[in-house]
Amino acid sequence: MIEIVSAGRCTACNICVHACPTNVFDIVPGGPPVIARQADCQTCFMCELYCPEDALYVAPIADHAASINEHAADTQALMGSYRSAIGWGKGRKSTAAADASYELLLRAH
Repeated sequence: MIEIVSAGRCTACNICVHACPTNVFDIVPGGPPVIARQADCQTCFMCELYCPEDALYVAPIADHAASINEHAADTQALMGSYRSAIGWGKGRKSTAAADASYELLLRAH
């Protein structure tokens, strides 16, 4: 479930607003978007994935909101962690080559 839009990192590009398939965010003119409908979040990670500033944190537990301190060091390390794990973003190495799921398709055919 979406937990944080970091005002310190966000550049108000609103890419997350447009990437979200369930319309969780509201645009705020001149500021970062707000999480307006958190309960509608499907934990798809699309907002975190597309955020170029790593300003979002989506908790992997989909059915309830967590109490997270945005400014804690461990939370700062989590910001954009999904995007980092799959290798999206400048200076990151794609992890697609490490994905062996294609072998399942080969075995099925």
